[in-house]
Amino acid sequence: MLVIRLFTMLLGLLLGLAAGRALSAVQPGELGLVNTLSLMLAGTLMALLLAPRIEALSSGWSRRFTHWYAGLSPRTVAAATFGLIVALLVSVLLSSLLRTLPLYTWVWNLVITGVLSVFFVSYAVRNAEAFGLLAFPQVRRKPGSKLLDSNVIIDGRIVQLVQAGFLEGELVVPAFILRELQVLSDSHDSQKRTRGKRGLSVLEELRELRALRVEDWDDAALPTTDDKLIRLARETGARIVTNDGNLGKIARLHGVEILSIHEAAVALKPQVQAGDHLTVTITKGGQQKDQGVGYLEDGTMVVVEDGIRVRGKAARVLVVNNVQTNVGRMIFAKLDREEGAA
Repeated sequence: MLVIRLFTMLLGLLLGLAAGRALSAVQPGELGLVNTLSLMLAGTLMALLLAPRIEALSSGWSRRFTHWYAGLSPRTVAAATFGLIVALLVSVLLSSLLRTLPLYTWVWNLVITGVLSVFFVSYAVRNAEAFGLLAFPQVRRKPGSKLLDSNVIIDGRIVQLVQAGFLEGELVVPAFILRELQVLSDSHDSQKRTRGKRGLSVLEELRELRALRVEDWDDAALPTTDDKLIRLARETGARIVTNDGNLGKIARLHGVEILSIHEAAVALKPQVQAGDHLTVTITKGGQQKDQGVGYLEDGTMVVVEDGIRVRGKAARVLVVNNVQTNVGRMIFAKLDREEGAA
């Protein structure tokens, strides 16, 4: 701020000097030097009085400029530069064609250059994804790539999916996702720290099972991690693996394919739960005494306690447990009270 104050005082001094010289030209004489010195001192003092207000204004402008500059995307800058180059080239071409006109002057050249610059730069910035590729090649595309969200990494179920072979293709972890996990693991909040450390541990497990690629891509103009993830998926054609329902909805609106761990878990959830009632025909005896065995329409085995006494009949049973085994799903049940009383 001292630099701004000194610059303001220097500006006031120079304005006072210019005013003094202008007055001396109108009223020459020895008094002109005194007037010039007085005006220089007055300008300096006036600048000193206005310096705090100028410092406040310049501080606000500086913060806004810093915020705007930090949010600039390299692709946007490259696109704007390309647009300005095209505008200058077209301006030179037009000036060469129009300079023979009687009313054409350098002023018209400046106007044409300004109009062309506004048009081409604004157009290039609006299409920065296309024009920015001239300086920043597009992120590598690989068919079947899957971008991992921080939520699905911390969740941890993706390890079992990879072990079972349900996730094919290349697994990609964006660099900004890694930074998010690192920030969480270094947080003073114990819950956030636990989540971050769990996420990093899950990545270590995944790296032992499959090759992971870290995509060193970022866009400072995008405010949130979800926005960056969607943009990266659009540019690479990859699918996002997540269990965040809101992210899935927004990504689908942008035309990005989503693999939702939560939706997969709901789809694989057993349709029969403990406490449900079923009607099953007991067809044979079980391994244990008095057990009866029946089958649902999809072939699921139902083991019914004391069911052998209603063998060959359709019995109403109460589900006690639902077990997933290596050979399929088994349901353990007992006769309903009314059925047992009958």
